[in-house]
Amino acid sequence: MNRITLGALALVGPMSVTPVAMAQETRQVPPPLHYAVHHVSTPPAMDGRLDDPAWSKAEWTSDFVDILGGSAPTPKYKTRVKMLWDDKNLYIAAELEEPNVHAKLTEHDSVIFHDDDFEFFIKPVVDGESYYEFEMNALNTTWDLFLNKPYRFGGKADNSWEATGLKSAVHVNGTLNQPDDTDRGWTLEIALPLNSFASRQQVTLPGNGTTWRINFSRVEWLPGHEHEENWVWSPQGVVNMHVPEQWGYLDFRK
Repeated sequence: MNRITLGALALVGPMSVTPVAMAQETRQVPPPLHYAVHHVSTPPAMDGRLDDPAWSKAEWTSDFVDILGGSAPTPKYKTRVKMLWDDKNLYIAAELEEPNVHAKLTEHDSVIFHDDDFEFFIKPVVDGESYYEFEMNALNTTWDLFLNKPYRFGGKADNSWEATGLKSAVHVNGTLNQPDDTDRGWTLEIALPLNSFASRQQVTLPGNGTTWRINFSRVEWLPGHEHEENWVWSPQGVVNMHVPEQWGYLDFRK
């Protein structure tokens, strides 16, 4: 079965992954990871470079692993994330090792995972069924989506949701779309407004001790491979990002 992201399931329909299939294909994985995100008074500038002093207050996550976890092969290229927050935004920074940074999609709400991309999935109402997804490529082209519930339970993708006020930026450490040289990779920054969920559900603003669910995915199209790779922070145990119970925990700290 192909490695499936939210957008892919939106194209093929919710019947592509049934509860029975999920049960058969899920591997045993360790408990979901935790990340303590610290509050800052001065936010980082959104330029994609990650050299802002604010980022020195944030720890890197562990390196991404294959979506299946366990004994699955180690990803070919390194990926890691760090986060901060203030009273207005959740800030996400990512570092993606890549010897040939390339992207072609330029239209907002394109199917971004047709390029190499970076994705996050976030569930601010932990006891509810709904959640949000955001994808971006090295051209800083973005796609934001809302899911009322996971596909395997009949969920529908809502492309009309917009993360109003979101800011993102990319810095390429090399040359974009130049395959005849070797790049080091690309870095990105995202500022996600904490009130951007309001058009779909009421979300209480986080405080010290609040916990949300979150996970990150990197889609990589390796030359000569039939299918894309999915590398993630907290392994899913199944080729499906839409199993929120396997996502990591985002623990807000002041």
